[in-house]
Amino acid sequence: MTTITPGATYPVAGAGTTPPIYPTGSLTPTPPYSGTFIPVLWSTKLIEKFYASTVLAAISNTDYEGEIKNKGDKVIIRTKPTITIKDYKADGLLEVERPSSNIVELPIDKGKYFNLILDDVYEVQSDLNMMNMWSDDAAQQFKIVVDTEVLKGLLGQAAAENRGTTAGKISTNIDLGVTGTPIQVVARNPAGTAGKVEIVDLLVRLGQTLDEQNIPETGRWVVIPAWIGSQIKMSELRDASLTGDGTSILRNGRLGMVDRFTIYVSNLLPSGVAAGLAAGEWVIYAGTQHGLTFASQINNVETLRSEMTFGQLLRGLQVYGYKVLDGTALAQAIVTPG
Repeated sequence: MTTITPGATYPVAGAGTTPPIYPTGSLTPTPPYSGTFIPVLWSTKLIEKFYASTVLAAISNTDYEGEIKNKGDKVIIRTKPTITIKDYKADGLLEVERPSSNIVELPIDKGKYFNLILDDVYEVQSDLNMMNMWSDDAAQQFKIVVDTEVLKGLLGQAAAENRGTTAGKISTNIDLGVTGTPIQVVARNPAGTAGKVEIVDLLVRLGQTLDEQNIPETGRWVVIPAWIGSQIKMSELRDASLTGDGTSILRNGRLGMVDRFTIYVSNLLPSGVAAGLAAGEWVIYAGTQHGLTFASQINNVETLRSEMTFGQLLRGLQVYGYKVLDGTALAQAIVTPG
């Protein structure tokens, strides 16, 4: 069988063809057929492109986005003061307190853009809507790039009591791992193996850490890498009777909620040397939307004629900022596969 590749000349019969393509006595075309009039056909079906899952919208709030949408480069956020409760004594004077609160600045100091051109010749000759295809892909790439940046920026931003080997505001004995000595996580049955921790145990530790900070149980989330997701499916939670679901998570593939956490899997979590960790280490984040705020001021995609050539420009801009408002509403664990 002859293989035809895009752009290749279609094979032409030669002198050794059996039976002979030109019987004895017939005239051979001059010049011989070159095959150049057979068109190259391009499929209108594009190869499916898969994108990394993004989680920023689920783990952050956008409460202050409207205040900077049109004007201003930052928002000054006022926090609630903590009121001191004092002992009352009969016949005694009352102490006067003037409550004051800290302020948090949310700067809009980051921006990403793309700038593409589609020549008129290519637009006319193409059987695909190139502009729509490019803008759709750019929208996905925006989300991936911003998610990656924010998740990396969260590293070390949780309150000191919510990370490290002595986490826990009250207990101070919850080991959530640090770079160099991460938590070695296994799916189940770590007994007899020093230093290894079941994934269910790790999730419970993160939950306790937030409990000791009085963080509400509603709206809690945890972001894990894919290999942790696989360990959850192989853990004791695969038993439907333990999760409360009608079907085991091993059968339905949904991770759902564990210990009050809605679980999100992301391949964009910081890991390894590139993120400032040791090789083979990963970070896991847990918390509520109260801890992180995100605001986007400009999110434009526009088309215009190019001044330098005959073509249409497609460009987009996103200007944004993010801030950890309350580190007590975030927890962090440094882990490695056990």
